[in-house]
Amino acid sequence: MLVPTLTRQRLLRLPSGNHLNLIEQGESEGLPVLLLHGWPDSSQSWELVQPLLPSAWRVFAIDQRGHGHSDRPREGYAIDQLAADIEALLDELGLPRSVVVGHSMGSFVARRVAERAPGRVSGLVLIGTAPVARNAALLALAPAVHALRDPVNMAFVREFQESTVARPVPAEFMARAIRQSQRVPARIWQAVFEGLLSFEPGPPPRCPTLVTGGTRDGLFSVAEQEAVSAAIPGARIDLVEGVGHALHWEAPEIFAISLLHFVKELR
Repeated sequence: MLVPTLTRQRLLRLPSGNHLNLIEQGESEGLPVLLLHGWPDSSQSWELVQPLLPSAWRVFAIDQRGHGHSDRPREGYAIDQLAADIEALLDELGLPRSVVVGHSMGSFVARRVAERAPGRVSGLVLIGTAPVARNAALLALAPAVHALRDPVNMAFVREFQESTVARPVPAEFMARAIRQSQRVPARIWQAVFEGLLSFEPGPPPRCPTLVTGGTRDGLFSVAEQEAVSAAIPGARIDLVEGVGHALHWEAPEIFAISLLHFVKELR
């Protein structure tokens, strides 16, 4: 694997007037790969994976609206609206097509992009996903999420983030993830949560698709992950034994190799 030699951060203005923050690495003419984080994470979610990706790829780790250093408008947190941001981002970057990788919330956004704009997605990678987010595990969080007030309680954030992993992750990385999530205002935690619960899948994506994650995912079960793969024609599923909800945190090398093999098959 090659280590990227150049990383750039920029704030990109969309036609809506909102700005999305993104971290770009690799060659300017390289294969475009978009990395979409989960709820309530940020582009920092991909820090363990980014150094493992080829410098020949043009990789964008994006702060979705309301998260990280991107703008926090008062509304617009349904999955369709988050997906529209990504479509507009592709336009602003001048990218006709891209591999789109999404984790958890980001997997629903990535899937919606592939459903809405199938010609824009050359390959789809869904990590820790399900047919819909409205399941018993998410509904059990609802009272605590609805009760959040600013500043968001650090103990709640820590408990939530640590509950998503089944394998140890580097302590400094987890501490940064917790700080990033704690910075997200309570109203955005709640609005995105409601957007997730309201998600309904559209027509199955028709692009090459990899469904990946862990067998010990506490949010989306093996059966739910398998159901996503079964619903997408030609999709491949690769679940890693003993891994929880965050494969790219818990086993970044395994995820990077899986992504490399998937992209190689696209060519």
